[in-house]
Amino acid sequence: MERLDNIKLGLDESEEKLMELARRKLGKPPKFFRILRKSLDARDKNNIFWVYSVAFSSEEYEEKREYEKLKAPPKVVIVGSGPAGLMCALRLVEHGVRPIIVERGEPVEERVGRISEFIKNRSLNENSNVQFGEGGAGTFSDGKLNTQTHDSLNKDVLEYFVRFGAPEEILYLNKPHIGSDNLRVILSKMREYIINSGGEYLFNTLFTGFESKDGKLTGICFKNVKTGVSGAVQADCAVIALGHSARDTFEALASSGIYMTPRDFALGLRIEHLAENISFSQYGVKFSRLPAADYKLVSRVHERRVFTFCMCPGGVVIPAASERGGVVVNGMSEYKRNGVNSNAALMVQMRAEDFGGGLFDGMEFQRSVERRAFVAGGSDYRAPVQLVGDFLKDRVSSSFKDVKPTYSAGTSFAPLSEVLPRVAAEALKAAIPDMDRRLKGFADESAVLTGVESRFSSPIRIERDENCESLSLKGLYPCGEGSGYSGGITSSAADGIKVAIKIFEKYKNH
Repeated sequence: MERLDNIKLGLDESEEKLMELARRKLGKPPKFFRILRKSLDARDKNNIFWVYSVAFSSEEYEEKREYEKLKAPPKVVIVGSGPAGLMCALRLVEHGVRPIIVERGEPVEERVGRISEFIKNRSLNENSNVQFGEGGAGTFSDGKLNTQTHDSLNKDVLEYFVRFGAPEEILYLNKPHIGSDNLRVILSKMREYIINSGGEYLFNTLFTGFESKDGKLTGICFKNVKTGVSGAVQADCAVIALGHSARDTFEALASSGIYMTPRDFALGLRIEHLAENISFSQYGVKFSRLPAADYKLVSRVHERRVFTFCMCPGGVVIPAASERGGVVVNGMSEYKRNGVNSNAALMVQMRAEDFGGGLFDGMEFQRSVERRAFVAGGSDYRAPVQLVGDFLKDRVSSSFKDVKPTYSAGTSFAPLSEVLPRVAAEALKAAIPDMDRRLKGFADESAVLTGVESRFSSPIRIERDENCESLSLKGLYPCGEGSGYSGGITSSAADGIKVAIKIFEKYKNH
């Protein structure tokens, strides 16, 4: 296998040149060719180019994985169908397990309609919304797959997504994304594969507790949220892949005696700019020849670290509430990222000193901020908004300027300093001008702030051992973002695969 690195192509050069370089190296056309890496170098706005790494060979090459089948596969129930739960299910299927997936929300097709209904009528379904339902919160986020972790399983995650319909470019792009529009199709294909492999989905089914004997899990208890009928299913193992917003389920786990600990988290707002302005700041006059620009900023001018997160080029701000009487926002982009605005979460690190050291104090702190946002927005799920210029000068905004908000459930002008915790508001007022020094226009007075972004991460960790089993109950496997072991789609999905591998290793000699 041959490899070429650091190949530079100008914005007008075709990727066909990569194949030509491989042909010259071999002296004949390659029978195998693959792009390994593609990134944009825009450090010099007068000389922007793509950088590639490629692999090729004069021989045919096929990488095929074979997974060992368990002779006596356990009965596994997976609670939650977000990235962690789904990837866990897919890997278990490869090992011959027929998992049962318990999901409180609806299949993705019905879930999309449910969210549209909420936006139109502002009638929230607390079990099927942006947070809950097939695919978890990641379904309505953009499908950003870049991660700061270096887990070898990250590659497996990307390969699973491509296998079920994601663009192959996510295997080599420096900052891969799928797009929320593509994710919905991919999820239905994953579901079809799991069911055809003997797995089962229980939608509209809320986990309520465990059955156990002698410190070992024997079953899962649940309730159908539409009919109210309760039931149970026997299980040798249960994977708890909740996501960060299943507050009632965290309480049910605590009632069942599961050992959990509180975690620090971040909280803040969404900031929206015109996408073309962000692209011009990042790329200069050549911005129109490039994809919508992203950014990642950190400020330490205040004693609290402030950072951007989940940046959505050409995206929209979406309503992400999962409890009545609270307003929560998130960001979403479709694959083309061609919307008028770009947005990002602008987060402030919160500490136990802000909300207390009790197990659920952080959760209640989040809830209190969401309720203040609900009231500030008009108590009907409109989001409170304020222009950046007015936020920095403590003025209530009265009209929008160049940037119009994309939050689809409606907005209401409100002083966001009164919605946020005091320390968070102070940190943001210090950080925004500081970030503007690194990204010109970030502090544009017409940019729009929308509140609140409160579901950055889980305020709870379900403690587990080195084999990923709960410290309290054998056979219980806490997993993913909601259990405090990951953050974002890729790392959560990788943690799901990790848990599946641990289950396989436990039963492979049975």
